Amino acid sequence: MFRRMPIFMLLTMALLSACSEHQNTDADVVPEAQKAEEASVLGEHEISEPANASLQAMDVAKDYHSFSNPEQIAVTHISLDLNVDFTKKVLTGSAMLDVERGDQNATTIVLDTKGLSIHSVSANGSSVPFELGKADSFLGAPLAIELPLGVTSFKVEYTTSPDASGLQWLTPAQTAGGKHPFLFSQAQAIHARSFIPLQDTPQARVTYDATLRTPKELLAVMSASNEPNAERDGVYEFTMPQAVPSYLIALAVGDLQFKSMGERTGVYAEPELLESAAAEFADTESMLIETEKRYGPYSWDRYDLLILPPSFPFGGMENPRLSFITPTVIAGDKSLVSLIAHELAHSWSGNTVTNATWRDLWLNEGFTTYLTYRIMEIVYGTDRYNMEAVLGYEDLEEDMQRLDSQDEILAIDLRGRDPDDVFSNVPYEKGALFLRELEQQVGRDNFDRFLTQYFEKFAFQSITTDEFLAYLDSTLLVDHADKLDKARIQQWVFEPGVPDNPPLAESNAFAMVDAARAQWLSGELAASDIDTQSWVVHQWLYFLNNLPETLSVEQLAQLDAAFDLTASKNNEIAHSWLLMSVRNWYEPALPRLREYLVSIGRNKLVKPLYRELSKTERGKALGRAAFEKAKPGYHPLTVKANEGFVE
Repeated sequence: MFRRMPIFMLLTMALLSACSEHQNTDADVVPEAQKAEEASVLGEHEISEPANASLQAMDVAKDYHSFSNPEQIAVTHISLDLNVDFTKKVLTGSAMLDVERGDQNATTIVLDTKGLSIHSVSANGSSVPFELGKADSFLGAPLAIELPLGVTSFKVEYTTSPDASGLQWLTPAQTAGGKHPFLFSQAQAIHARSFIPLQDTPQARVTYDATLRTPKELLAVMSASNEPNAERDGVYEFTMPQAVPSYLIALAVGDLQFKSMGERTGVYAEPELLESAAAEFADTESMLIETEKRYGPYSWDRYDLLILPPSFPFGGMENPRLSFITPTVIAGDKSLVSLIAHELAHSWSGNTVTNATWRDLWLNEGFTTYLTYRIMEIVYGTDRYNMEAVLGYEDLEEDMQRLDSQDEILAIDLRGRDPDDVFSNVPYEKGALFLRELEQQVGRDNFDRFLTQYFEKFAFQSITTDEFLAYLDSTLLVDHADKLDKARIQQWVFEPGVPDNPPLAESNAFAMVDAARAQWLSGELAASDIDTQSWVVHQWLYFLNNLPETLSVEQLAQLDAAFDLTASKNNEIAHSWLLMSVRNWYEPALPRLREYLVSIGRNKLVKPLYRELSKTERGKALGRAAFEKAKPGYHPLTVKANEGFVE
């Protein structure tokens, strides 16, 4: 019998719970950036204006961005069987979900979905009642399923939407090779629900296996066990034996080849990018070895990289066993490989120990950014560590000039907001700076031991900020009570801004840059006479990013003539130069600007340019034209992050 009333009641409760802080209208959605860049190593996203905060006390253990009820019935394993249809731009198939009851009397499980067409739900070969609730503008719709007592698994047959927010379908023309289509997923923060019906909260960790059925000429890969020499037969099978949060389930399909970089590391890429990527990221194995020496064994078997097309909206995404990487960091000189160190570091902080809610993102990103700096110092030396730390703090300062004060808090209140809004430099750089202060107070060796023990204690768990602070209270604050101030720790985590006298890095390599910049600006030194032969990319970025915002066209022309900046092949240097060109309307750089915006979809690089262009009518016209041309190739998250600048 169709027990409609219990489903309806639970759906209503789920909607009220997840949306209690959010009015269910498009007007309440602030389409701002999706981080991880991760996610970019230096934090690539600006936080939007907050929705009205509720006066109701926050339940810090509650995920306000999921309808699911894992505390009653938890999904423990997912088996996927999906057909990849490039013609219709959909995945069609099934998800078999194994469950365990926390409440032995619970008979209804609620899953998260977004834009999914649910064809049927069955258990033990028989249909079971289900009901899809009303869709929220960014949370999607709850799927309530009646599970009779004793049932421990069920199957959902479904099809994704061609507009699924967590998938991007690329035509052959939008790939490096130009011959075959490409598909990739991006699940963080809450986009897994757009291609799998599941409990889309980092609190619900699952193991999974999958079968992907693709065109035979293409190769499928996942954030799971991959077979580098898999036969291209159109059927690919994967297993992930470690329990992962939903946002780390990832897939990609394309004309991919594999090249080994070490015993446990390798790279997948289109043939046109394979050799350059392998050369650029050749130090990945060394990074893995050195990180293990300090923070314990790597828990994920292999660490491979997947180089995506340039439309990928982030620098990288730390999908376990297979980090997804933008090609924009292939610079030819390993100058941007801190991104690889960042995604690798997530194997400890983020993938193994995970934020329980998106309020706690800094537990992923602050720890990972701290580890990134440490890895870069070990592999490339203290000078590079100092330069990158200085640039990271400058990025944080720039973000905080734009952010509302409540968004400068590590343990941010995200109720009623799109969780994509959490991604700024605050959880990354402020979080890392807080940990650097703890390190300096207790000593590096003591802090390394603390981190290693922390990773061991909470391995394969999802924890809250408050759980971390309780652990800190029982460990470092006990062992080093004379060196640590609990009130200052609370200030770091729960108050806006950065406390006085933070542990800022300094770089001697930047002193000569400051001197040269000052001499050029004063007219004492011609641009062509600045000695830049020994400068590395970080010095160039420091030089450009610290120039006055207003320069004359003649000054820009001098720099361009001396250093050919408009034609720079380094995407980070080009970004800084083009941003300055927009601010001062340096017309010789505008054709490159248009090409840059159309060819790259990484939000860290394009969003500041669209934002700056939107400040003038002629700039908005240029931005609108570039956006319309680029939009078919942009990821949905890049479109969402930038369309407001060109309206």
